[in-house]
Amino acid sequence: MSVTGLCQVCETREAEYACHQCGAAVCPVHFEQDRGVCVHCGDPNGTEDVFAETDGDRDVPGFR
Repeated sequence: MSVTGLCQVCETREAEYACHQCGAAVCPVHFEQDRGVCVHCGDPNGTEDVFAETDGDRDVPGFR
């Protein structure tokens, strides 16, 4: 399966993976390769900050 477009988490980086659980297209930063899921599915309770520290210096929608 080919993944194209922007990451559905940060909407900044190019998506390279598809979540095996929800199907979201995500970039390498927001994909848990060992589990094959996006950061949202990897933490369904929303207890983790889904934005990587490197996102802080970018204009990322929803980043505080």
